[in-house]
This record gives sequence, structure tokens and C-alpha cells, in this order.
Amino acid sequence: MMTDAYEEHRGKDGPVYEDMKGEDGVYGSGADGAGPERTFAALPVTRGQGFARTWWGQAWLKALEDTALDGAQLKLGRRHARAGAVGAVSVRPGRITAVIEDRDHTRYRSDVLLQQLSPADWDRLLDVVADRSGHLAALLDRDMPPALVEDAAAAGVELLPGIGDLEPECGCEAWDHCAHSAALCYQVARLLDQDPCVLLLLRGRGEEELLDELQRRSASRGGAATGPAGPAGGEAVGVPAVEAYAARDVLPPLPPLPSPVAVPGPAPALGGGAAPAPGMAPDALEFLIGDAAARARLLLSEALSPGHADHPPAPALTPAQDAVRLAAAGPGAAVTARLADGSGRDARGLDLAVRAWRLGGPAGLAVLEEEWTPAPEALSRLRDRLAAAWEDEASRPRLRATGNRWTVVGGGTQLRYGRDGRWWPFRKEGGRWAPAGPAADDPAAALAALAADLPDGCIEGNRTTVRETSPLVSP
Repeated sequence: MMTDAYEEHRGKDGPVYEDMKGEDGVYGSGADGAGPERTFAALPVTRGQGFARTWWGQAWLKALEDTALDGAQLKLGRRHARAGAVGAVSVRPGRITAVIEDRDHTRYRSDVLLQQLSPADWDRLLDVVADRSGHLAALLDRDMPPALVEDAAAAGVELLPGIGDLEPECGCEAWDHCAHSAALCYQVARLLDQDPCVLLLLRGRGEEELLDELQRRSASRGGAATGPAGPAGGEAVGVPAVEAYAARDVLPPLPPLPSPVAVPGPAPALGGGAAPAPGMAPDALEFLIGDAAARARLLLSEALSPGHADHPPAPALTPAQDAVRLAAAGPGAAVTARLADGSGRDARGLDLAVRAWRLGGPAGLAVLEEEWTPAPEALSRLRDRLAAAWEDEASRPRLRATGNRWTVVGGGTQLRYGRDGRWWPFRKEGGRWAPAGPAADDPAAALAALAADLPDGCIEGNRTTVRETSPLVSP
């Protein structure tokens, strides 16, 4: 139920809520006064850009848009969120909360509820994270790889919300998603872009609690792999190396390693007021130092993760790939321009590459920049998959095939088949093909994701209106 930190005042203009902050400067602590909670300051006004850049942020919005019955309320909610009408957002297990101000300055407290994972679900999820070193390292780096969600689903744990999972509660007393709860969800999508651990907190566990539990599991597994401790030694004497290595199975385990630092240290300021040496760019060097620290922390996290030795390292990035990775971190304009020039791309090309990287990493970048032709047998199977992806002829778009790319005739949209076996949606923007959403295993689902980018009014029943109904065009 609502916490005491929120005082409701009813007047002739409707229910208005006081600021959520309590006397101690902390925003609530959950329905029972206990439990982890994070509060995020109100986000600034934003214009002309989407609310989610990452695939998990887009999945959050898809759950909202597939659940809400009134598209007009979603449109108004987007307007509220862009205008900065959403106050500080409180996130705690099972609930997000904010105060939203209408254009007439009436304020409503709005909550969105998401079911917490059960203890058994958390036990399975922690096993999934502990079994693959890259999962924990990615979360610490504020990333959520698709493999983590897929592995969790295989273990019976659904991390991301689906249709009907985001349950609204609002002071305006709407029974479905209203403009206020929609605005809150759109704003939370921006927070999820910055830190996917927000979703884990909403599902019931804070980051510190997760790290403690994973460290305990790591120590427990390490202890289980050792035998009983050997007898107490007296005076140290030398032994053959082969005997020393053989004794590792009966020695007590080493003490647990300390957890990685929460955030890498800041890069030093290199400006100093003096003119830089010719050819030296202090801002670029500061950025590279900061990136090196972040990468070192990520590598250390991977090395400390359980099972790290059982998994091969990721392939090294090429200079062209690494330039995109660096640009995706959001350096200044001067550094971005140097990265574009050094990687052989123009500014627009690097921007598209960054969008592809944020959607799918190296695989997403390869689909953007590499055109290839599947083998004849594989191409035949792909045609069969495309033919079976739509339920009837009337809903099937007309496609023109070139290599691994299928373009919707007259539609300005395109499907690309990646070497990873997934389908990637693209849209024509300014004469170039641009990544338009995350990959999908099903081509129809990938193409339907483009509906989210269409102007309001072009989506009916959460389905894209397909105007081209001719059969598939073979290459």
C-alpha cells in the first residue's frame, strides 16, 4: 500500500501529493518500511529522441505498449515525460513511484507494479549468473547481454516484463494505464538504459545484495572442490614441484578475493591551463584513460567470476570495431570526430554504427556494415522461413532479396539476416539504411518491431499495417 511519506491532499482540482522526500532525505523504503530502494532525480526535458536505446529498454516499452488499451493515453504520457513533468523516480522491489504534474499543475502520485521473483526464481537466476563469468561482468558494466536473459528463461525465470506484467496504480483513479503511469514507464525506460540493475531491484534484489550472494556462492563452490585440510606444518622444507602441485587437492582454499570496485576511478585532468604539445589532444587522452580504467575493471570482474576458466575469451575487436565501441560511450564531439576519421567513416556513418553497436554489439555492427550471400541450401531454408512467418497471404509483405537482405518493396524498411542466425530490422533514413530495433529469431517479429518507430496513428491493434501484399520476390 502507499507509504506514510506520501501525504495526500484532496481539493476541488483533484488529488495532489506532496513531495515524496521524507524528513531524512530518503524517499520511502517500500510498503513495509524495509528493503532496498533507489531514488533517481527528475530527468531533464528531452526533445526529438526515443525513450530507449538499448534492447532491454525497448523490451520494457513493448510490455507497456502491448498492455495499455488506450493509445491516446500513451501519446499523452510520452508528452508528459518529454516535458519533464515526471518528478523523482523511486524504485524498490515490486514498485516504481513518481509524482507527475499535469499541464494544469495538478499533481498525481503514480505507481507501476511488477511481480517480484520468488526465492526459488532468484536461486535459479543466481546460478545462471554464477555459471557464466561474462554475465556478472556485463551487469557490473551496466549491460544486459541477450544471452543472460535467454539463459534465465531456459532456467524458468522471466527477467523482462511481458504483456500485462506492468500493473498501474494512480491517484487519478484510472483503472488502466493513464497518461501518468505511461509517463512514469517511459521515464523508467531511460533509467534502464543507463543501468539494467534497476530492473533487478524491481524484481526484488539490490546490486549489493546480488554481489554478496554471488561471492558466497563462489566461495562455497571453491570450498566444495577442495578436500580436507592437510596436517599442520612445522619447519618449512623444500619439496619437488610435482608434489607441491599434487597437494593442491588437500590444501585449504585460499581466502576469497575482494569484490571489484563499484566504479572505476576518475581520469586525471590533463589540461592544466598550459597549451598542449602539437598533435596532443588532452580531452581525447583523458577519455582513453577513463576507458582503460573501465575496461580493466570489466576484465577483473570477468576473471573473478565463477567458471571463468571454463569459457573462451571473447574475440579481440578490430580497430574499426573498437572505434565504434569507444564512440558508443559518448565522448565529446572532438573525440567522436577523431574516431570517425580514424575508422574510415563519416560522421553519419559512425552514428549509424554506434546505433547498431548499442543494439547488438559486434554482431549488430557486422549486420550494418557487411553484406554477404548465404549458401544456396541456407538461402532456400531462409526463403521457407520467410514464407511461413506470416499467417496468410494478405499480411505478407512483398520483399526483394539481395544477398542477406530482404527489402520491403515501397516500404522503406528492410530485414537483414545476420551470421548469428537472427533477423535485424532496418529503416531508410536520409538515403541510408539505419538499424531500427533489436534482432529477433522470427522475421515477422523483427519487421513488426518497426511499428514502434511509425508516427502515431499508423499502428492498429499493436500490428503494423502492411500495404504491400504481393508474394515474396525471389532473388
